[in-house]
Amino acid sequence: MRRPALYSRSSRAQGAQADAPEAPGAASGEATAAPARRRLRLSAFHLQWAAMTLLAVGLAVALTLALRPGAPRLTQEDIDAAVVRTLETTVLPSPAASAVANVAPSVVRVMGFVRNSPERRAAREKEEKAEQAARGQRSGNSARREGRNSNPPLLDPEAAAEATAEFLPNGVGTGVVIVDKGVILTNLHVVSGSDQIKVTFADGLETTASIVGVQPENDLAVLQAHKIPDDLQAATLRSTADLMPGEQVAAVGFPFGIGPSASAGVVSGLKRSFRSPEGKQEMSNLIQFDAAANPGNSGGPLVTMDGEVVGIVTAILNPTPARTFIGIGFAVPIENAAQAAGMPPF
Repeated sequence: MRRPALYSRSSRAQGAQADAPEAPGAASGEATAAPARRRLRLSAFHLQWAAMTLLAVGLAVALTLALRPGAPRLTQEDIDAAVVRTLETTVLPSPAASAVANVAPSVVRVMGFVRNSPERRAAREKEEKAEQAARGQRSGNSARREGRNSNPPLLDPEAAAEATAEFLPNGVGTGVVIVDKGVILTNLHVVSGSDQIKVTFADGLETTASIVGVQPENDLAVLQAHKIPDDLQAATLRSTADLMPGEQVAAVGFPFGIGPSASAGVVSGLKRSFRSPEGKQEMSNLIQFDAAANPGNSGGPLVTMDGEVVGIVTAILNPTPARTFIGIGFAVPIENAAQAAGMPPF
C-alpha cells in the first residue's frame, strides 16, 4: 500500500488505514499508536534537516562576510597626507583669478554717443583740418630735411565714416549688473551729456539703455538695459563695514576701451576725499585702492577675493595732465551705490 504524504488530510489515506486488517494479538490502541510514532519520527527528522540547512547557510554567509575586504578606516593623518599630495600635484587658480571669474558675467561695457548735428560736424571738421595741417607741416619739414617732396595726408577712413554717422562716440566706461532684470550701475560722468547709451554684456549682446536714476554727489548713474541675455547674472554686493586696509581687491573694466581687463591690488585707505581736476566736485567717504585703473575703468566694480562688489571705481589721482594711473584710485562704497539704485542698505 502506498504511504500517504506527511500531514495529508486526504480521505483516501484515512480509508486505506481503516481497511487494513488488524494484526493478530495486537490491541486496538497499539494499532493506532504506530502511525503516530512514525509521524513523530518523521517530524524530528525534518526538523533536524532544516536546522542543519540553516546552519550551513549561516556559515556560508559568515564566511563570505569574513573574506570580503572591508573599507579602510581613515585617520586624520591619511586626510592630511591626501591634502598635501593634492596641493603638490594640482595648480590652483590665484585668488584674483577666482574673484574676476565670479564677477565677470556681470560686467558690461558702457558707451555714450552724441547726435551728429551740423554744429558738431563743423567743429569736428575744423579739428580734423587743424590736425591734418599740423601733420602736413611736420611731414613737410621732414621731407625738406630729407630733400624730397611730401604728399598731403589722406583722410582717416574712420573719420570719414564718422562724418556721415548719425551718432558720434562721446565716451567709454564700465558698468556692473546689480539686478538680473538689466539694472546696471556706472559713473554719471560716463553717460552724462549722451544722446544715446549702449551697453555690451559679457556674452556679446549689445543693446541701448536708459538712465533711470542718478546720484550726482557720488558720480553714480543707474541704467536700465532695453534687452538682456537669457542667463544674465547679477553681481553679489558686500558691505564695506568690515573692509580693512591691506585687504586684496581686483578692479574689472574697459580701460581705454580695452577689455574686459582685470588688475589686482589692495585697499590702501578708507574714508578718503577727492576733488576732481576741474575742481567742480568733491567726493568723500571713498575707498582708496592701488589696483591699476585708467580712463574706461570708471563705473566698473571693485571686488574682494570672493568676487563680491564693495565699490564702484570712480576716479584716479594724477596731478599731471596725463590722466593715467600712478598708483592711487578711488571707488564709491557699494552702500552709496545701492542707495542710488533704490536698494535697501545692508
